[in-house]
Amino acid sequence: MGTLLTAFAALLLLAVLVSSLAHRTILSTAALFLVAGFVLGDGVLGVVSVRPGDELVGTLAELALFAVLFTDGMRVGWKDLRSAWRLPGRALGWGLPLTLGITAVAAHYLLGLGWIESLLIGAILAPTDPVFAAALVGNEKVPPRLRHLLNVESGVNDGLALPFVMLFLAVAAGSEDLHMGELGLELGLGVLIGVAVPWVAIKLEQTRWFSASTQYEPLNALAIGLLVLALGKATHGNLFLAAFAAGITVATFGERQRESFEHFGELIAELFKLAALLLFGALVTPTLLGAVGWKGWLFAILALVLARPVAIWLSFLRSGLSVREQAAVAWFGPKGFASVVYGLIVLASGIAAAQEVFQLVAVTIVLSILLHSSTDIVIARGFDDEHEVPAWFGAARRRRGRSPGDSAS
Repeated sequence: MGTLLTAFAALLLLAVLVSSLAHRTILSTAALFLVAGFVLGDGVLGVVSVRPGDELVGTLAELALFAVLFTDGMRVGWKDLRSAWRLPGRALGWGLPLTLGITAVAAHYLLGLGWIESLLIGAILAPTDPVFAAALVGNEKVPPRLRHLLNVESGVNDGLALPFVMLFLAVAAGSEDLHMGELGLELGLGVLIGVAVPWVAIKLEQTRWFSASTQYEPLNALAIGLLVLALGKATHGNLFLAAFAAGITVATFGERQRESFEHFGELIAELFKLAALLLFGALVTPTLLGAVGWKGWLFAILALVLARPVAIWLSFLRSGLSVREQAAVAWFGPKGFASVVYGLIVLASGIAAAQEVFQLVAVTIVLSILLHSSTDIVIARGFDDEHEVPAWFGAARRRRGRSPGDSAS
């Protein structure tokens, strides 16, 4: 534990020191922690020794995904979705299930996996992560509709993919052990807790008896999140759906709480993310990378260059996006943190194909992180600032006015 903490602290300091450079180059802090975990892990130096069944791995993965889904939910309140829903709706309503399906077909016919295991892999690899396309999402010269599309899609699809992961995992565990009523209760209870707790907390603060001080205001959403986590554990509700629902509820009913927590919450989620990536990298050994064989690597490549691009092309037919914008959306479907944790959940589940599923997911994520985090800055530089904000992109946004630097975005 002490060695792991030392390694994480040293890497975090290094990441902070090079963060400015990373924003301008192909360097990536996420890739730094992933590669460092691989080098420090049992497969190479053996400095950081972890096993899939270690309690630390499971606990950190659970807390990290909870924090990430909570902050993701806060990015997509109903007002945000209503102001510009058309393109994100295509990506989520069509692109997500198509990506899942195409990935599953590749796993079934190329690797010979059963349909349930193939669908499980498809669900794990369907979510995308904006962290690995940060230069594109955060570049003001990239058309705002494209940045909004990628940001909303990646913020929502983690939560949308989760029920499919849980369902296919439950089916893969064996028909005699499958209790759909219990699974439905777990998911429904998670959503109920995620909606009820923040709604009650926000309504209480709006009464004349309660009011958060300026100093404590950023802790309001944190307290809500912790209570949702505690109640979810106590009642066996699904923690991840609870987190996502809670984030959306805060964003919808508590704009002030959302704004005060936004920066603080993203820092907390980032810390958990980087720690989990370090552990994930330590679990990815040279033996694992070699065990998947050439078919496994071919599958990983197809999952990145075929499944997502084909799904996006079909989803955005006659959408009004330019060819260059469609190409950017098609390529920037990086497999990120949610897929990491879903893979760890499957590995700890004990299903017959757990090791094989994790290996395939791992090589796909490793390949995606290295490719996407090193190409986002290159693709972003190809965009200029001559695109007008389309009429559907929210009249309220235009009424608020834009800075001179945004006037041509």
